[in-house]
Amino acid sequence: MLTRFYNWILERAPGLNGMARKHLTEYYAPKNFNLWYYFGTCNLLVLANQIVTGIFLAMNYSPTAAGAFDSVEYIMRDVEWGWLIRYMHSTGASLFFVTVFLHMFRGIMYGSFKRPRELVWILGVLIFVVLMAEAFMGYVLPWGQMSFWGAKVIISLFGTIPVIGHALVEWIMGDYLPANATLNRFFALHVIAMPLVLLLLVVLHILALHEVGSNNPDGVEIKKGPKGNRWDALKPADGIPFHPYYTGHDIFAAAFFLTVAAFIVFFAPTFGGWFLEHDNFIPANNLVTPLHIKPVWYFTPFYAILRTFPSFLGTTIWGVLAMFGAILLLALLPWIDRGEVRSVRYRGVGFRVALGVLVCSFLGLGLVGAGVTAEVTPAWFPGADVTTLENVFGRSMVTGYFGFFIFLWLYTRLGLERPRPVPERVKAHA
Repeated sequence: MLTRFYNWILERAPGLNGMARKHLTEYYAPKNFNLWYYFGTCNLLVLANQIVTGIFLAMNYSPTAAGAFDSVEYIMRDVEWGWLIRYMHSTGASLFFVTVFLHMFRGIMYGSFKRPRELVWILGVLIFVVLMAEAFMGYVLPWGQMSFWGAKVIISLFGTIPVIGHALVEWIMGDYLPANATLNRFFALHVIAMPLVLLLLVVLHILALHEVGSNNPDGVEIKKGPKGNRWDALKPADGIPFHPYYTGHDIFAAAFFLTVAAFIVFFAPTFGGWFLEHDNFIPANNLVTPLHIKPVWYFTPFYAILRTFPSFLGTTIWGVLAMFGAILLLALLPWIDRGEVRSVRYRGVGFRVALGVLVCSFLGLGLVGAGVTAEVTPAWFPGADVTTLENVFGRSMVTGYFGFFIFLWLYTRLGLERPRPVPERVKAHA
């Protein structure tokens, strides 16, 4: 019966069979994928979770300043399994950024942004930007203290734009302060517009990837070297069909990932205030400012760039430009890095050291943006000026982050890199 139903579908939509072959059974991926390549699948898994849980949350949410916080409490306390759906959504948001950050790091480490995959990389950066916008709007919706003040601080950044800044802030808010109009438009964008754009970019990202083929830890194309075998001379010798080989691996990775996510959801859904901040369990009050206004953890590196970047000529617009420039540089990476070798396995010592500096700088910026450095400074340096030390540390991390791109441009443009010999074919998986 299933066979007859399948044949009935194919008679009326024959293109589906060709699509499945192109993107699954006849899509040849390198045979040496490792652990780093699981995070792309985890991204799709979390995206599906966010869409499904978001639909159920939207059914009981009230996008008004008077009812938003109470509707979230109603979901948590009175809706059947509402607490579980809400925690799955909030935990999923943080895990989404965990997997995206690791996925992007793998791309930088193995040179997945290099020719001919520049478009794949740019689409990935656009996904990251849209995801940040989606997460920010979702962060505002619970309408707790950090939601309100976070919205006020972030939207006020547009006020640094000369001439039109203040008018632009009022236009985005729909009021002089975040209020009903802000919640309504953020709710509409969060549940309709941004998810549609995100899904479109994800589809384009995957289609673009399958046109040029996947990179691998060796950074060598699978069509390079001896081709084919005695069964089919057209098949790449160093590639294997994505299905059933890697789909089986991905199912195992997804099961492990879901197990870790379940432990967080059931035993530590707030993750010590990192995933859900304590101040956000207090209703929004525009007359009471929280002691420390800071964004959720996945925004903290970019928030730290904004905070610690020195003002110039009495304006903070340079900090805003630096914050957005930190993301723009990621999109320009294919043209910044002109090295011929892709993978970190065979790149020069300078690149490996610079990559380590980039990672340490990004993590350090996250600590500064989250206020951790301000909390530990009095204990580690009694009597020291907390603000001065935090600025010194933060600016050194900013220098390390932007220095990576400057160094990479000079390192590869001036021919200073001395890479190791690259193998002709990809090495077999251990």
